[in-house]
Amino acid sequence: MASATNAPAPVRTAAPHRPTRRPTRRPGRRTAAALWVLPPVAALAVAFLHPLALMVWQSLTPEDGGGPSTAPYAQVFGEASFRHALTTTVLIAAGATAGALLLGLALSLVIAFVPFPGGRAIGRFIDLFLAFPSFLITLALLFLYGTTGMANGLWTDLTGDAHGPLDFLHTPWGVLLAEVTYFTPFVMRPLLAAFSQVETGQLEAAASLGARPWRIVRTVILPEALPSLAAGGALVLVLCLNEFGIVLFTGAKDVVTLPVLVYTKAILDGDYTGACVVAVVNIALSVALYALYRTVMSRTGGGPGPRRGGAPHRAGA
Repeated sequence: MASATNAPAPVRTAAPHRPTRRPTRRPGRRTAAALWVLPPVAALAVAFLHPLALMVWQSLTPEDGGGPSTAPYAQVFGEASFRHALTTTVLIAAGATAGALLLGLALSLVIAFVPFPGGRAIGRFIDLFLAFPSFLITLALLFLYGTTGMANGLWTDLTGDAHGPLDFLHTPWGVLLAEVTYFTPFVMRPLLAAFSQVETGQLEAAASLGARPWRIVRTVILPEALPSLAAGGALVLVLCLNEFGIVLFTGAKDVVTLPVLVYTKAILDGDYTGACVVAVVNIALSVALYALYRTVMSRTGGGPGPRRGGAPHRAGA
């Protein structure tokens, strides 16, 4: 007879697996969340969406009355002043963006990679410059390079001439200079942040292999900065498209952009329907460019990637 101690142990069966139930949100929490969302949505609708809807409706309402119609758009599109303003707006915005990109890239390279006293202070000043209003920069240019500015005053004092040689701020070139001056820091800020992510080891390795400075910039630095450069350029293009203060304060009468045309039709001519048509076109262009800006930001990850290898702090970082 076998001993009791040699008897096989009973087999235990595992308990059936019961799926865990996720906690469901209570209806009261959903209602509370909806109540928190309603006030900002209502404020947005009252402050922005309602005036925008009224403007679009006014743009579809002819001056002689009647129901909604696209006749105001056909009338405005057929005017030579609108086509001229659209062309001027696009050309000035594209030129100012190109100038801001080139100048911002050059200044950012100097601040980030050329050691000199005061580089850190200049980087901090760029952050402060972004808060300046556009008309302040225009007034500063007028004081310096206007027909009665400091440069012309110094010239007349030295030569005795009645007028100075500088008289370009009331032309498209003056508007272009003011916009490039004002919007260049909008390009420099993301570029300086991108340059701070570049490893100094890569620069030292390229220099030790005999690469010249321009080749180092082209092959090492620029690939890291292209996403920020594209995002900054798209943002400046949107801002230049809607700029009104610079054109107004330069006094350039021959420079009529879309914002200036809206002001002229609404305030000077009393053509509110035509002004709303031009405003709708300007908004459509701005939204399209902003969509391009968001696309660039999403595809590039919104700027420079995480710091790799702990690059040392530079003057403009």
